Amino acid sequence: MKTFKHIIALAGILCVLISCKKHDEMTLDSPSGDISVTMEVLDSGNASFTVFYRGIPVIENSSLGIIREDGDFYNGMKLDSVSAVTNINDSYTLLYGKTKNAHYEANKLVCHLSNATGEKMDVIFQVSDDGVAFCYSFPGNSDVTKKITSEKTGFNFIAGTTGWIQPRAASRSGWNQCNPSYEEHYLEDILLDSVIPDKNGWVFPALFHTGNCWVNITESWPDRNYCGSHLIKGQGGSEMIIAFPEPTEGFTGGAVYPQSTLPWTIPWRILTMGGTPGVIVESTLGTDLAKPPIPGDFSYVRPGRASWSWALMKDPSVNYEVQKDFINYASEMGWEYCLIDANWDTTIGWDKLADLSRLASEKKVSLLMWYNSAGDWNTVPYHPRNKLLTHESRVEEFSRLEKLGIRGIKVDFFGGDGQSMMDYYQDILADAHEHHLVVNCHGSTLPRGLQRTWPNLVSMEAIRGFEYATFDQESADKVPSKATTVAFIRNAFDPMDFTPVCFTAYDNFERVTGNGAELAMAVLFLSGVQHYAETPHGMALMPDYVRNMMSAIPVSWDETRFIDGYPGRFLVIARRTGETWYVAGINAGKESRQLTLQLPFINYTDGVLITENDSPRSFSQKNINLDSGKNASVSLNPNGGFVMRFDPAANVLPENK
Repeated sequence: MKTFKHIIALAGILCVLISCKKHDEMTLDSPSGDISVTMEVLDSGNASFTVFYRGIPVIENSSLGIIREDGDFYNGMKLDSVSAVTNINDSYTLLYGKTKNAHYEANKLVCHLSNATGEKMDVIFQVSDDGVAFCYSFPGNSDVTKKITSEKTGFNFIAGTTGWIQPRAASRSGWNQCNPSYEEHYLEDILLDSVIPDKNGWVFPALFHTGNCWVNITESWPDRNYCGSHLIKGQGGSEMIIAFPEPTEGFTGGAVYPQSTLPWTIPWRILTMGGTPGVIVESTLGTDLAKPPIPGDFSYVRPGRASWSWALMKDPSVNYEVQKDFINYASEMGWEYCLIDANWDTTIGWDKLADLSRLASEKKVSLLMWYNSAGDWNTVPYHPRNKLLTHESRVEEFSRLEKLGIRGIKVDFFGGDGQSMMDYYQDILADAHEHHLVVNCHGSTLPRGLQRTWPNLVSMEAIRGFEYATFDQESADKVPSKATTVAFIRNAFDPMDFTPVCFTAYDNFERVTGNGAELAMAVLFLSGVQHYAETPHGMALMPDYVRNMMSAIPVSWDETRFIDGYPGRFLVIARRTGETWYVAGINAGKESRQLTLQLPFINYTDGVLITENDSPRSFSQKNINLDSGKNASVSLNPNGGFVMRFDPAANVLPENK
């Protein structure tokens, strides 16, 4: 009925257009009617949009438009017509992540606009029950390359909005010019109108809270026709607008700013939103709007867990004997992979690598090998480097790996978000696919749903992850708050290679997380391959029940439920694989937190709880029983955490064992 009413309303609007006495406007609702978006073209000739949640504005009077070298699609616009509302229904499967079977339903409407010279541009809106997505499309056909110089999209939040935003580092800044790599500390729960404008801006995704609504803003991956974008502060106190990369963020000699022939549709701008932050945790909107998988057989892609020596042992560990130990370690833990990091081509060499690959095969472990992406965009000395720059060199390198039985690569130190650099990621994925290699990208941009399009993309870093906690105390101190934030922001839709779980001490800095929190990260963080930081020696010191839990926790989930939490303070999430539920939580506060968890969806009443004792470096295990209302009480230590497991086998372990 709502859709029919809006079709009638649109007909009325079109009648108004004929009279030309009033500005042009359209409205589109979500299937439930809770979310709506209006777009209008003002008498000034500028288009804008407003987003409502349950009738209350969240983002209002926000600009739309594109400036191309050959045309202005921002000023002097008029609304020619509006399409009928259509319903979008799409179901698909994911190899790993928060859910296996995803479903997307939305109402779609296309606004056909023209500029002062009669050139056409469409704005496509899709509104689902968990958010709003829109994109620009230039119809027609032309072999002439068009170039976009700026995008005028804005997000003008209502006054009082707070944000969780990650600053963007300047291009070619930092250690060996390896920025931007999405590795800065977040500004958390900051009033938007107090944010000081910064020329480098803030990366996607970004989280906002307006009072009655939570909003995650991100974008989809460009289809080889756009750059990666980010946000900068607009003119209004709570306004953020789309910005392009710096001129130095392209592949050598390649395009930085958007260019394409026609027709040309640019990436989706995606706003996931709801009355609680849990809507974002459970939503799949970031992959719903991604391109479907590239045709081909991806059956070789095996999600899993990996041992990794470099996390705690650094460069000296990349040698033949240590890697043998880590292969054996992965095998003993039942993990699928072992990552061999930088400089392996000289510290181990190809001949010894062949021996390690044979050992790994015998142990049913697959090897992943590290590469430097560069290129002239960084001066990082780690190698192999310059091996992936052309199709020919990639084929030569990947063929050699494939013959040895290597199953994947980790590619590090990418050079920004220019259009040609975004294409470089897909070039690597395409050639890796031909040689049945999975890919993990570090020092990288955000995935933006690319893992749906290329299922052999198992992870990307794009986070100030575990390794930084071993570099400086500030990063170590922020691990608990970050762990309670990323499910709403960075890890909401995309795999994140944070490389979690360390139960022992760092060499140079103090670990502030309790052991229960470290264990919880194995459940809370999502990655197609989860690289665990703990060493064989450290894991051997843990109780049997902890090692068993670390052997059991998967990376592919059938279902995810948000239980409770607030970004930066605490977080509890439940995830299911098969008939087994894991419930994990972390407290980022300096005081203990008592929680009553409502778990009505769990079919079993008996489970196991692992958390810390009074000491943060300890573990304890006990039986836990849900009450008649399917509730469980749990106490979280400061910077501590827990994992519960419920399954039909009722494999509850004896008390105090």
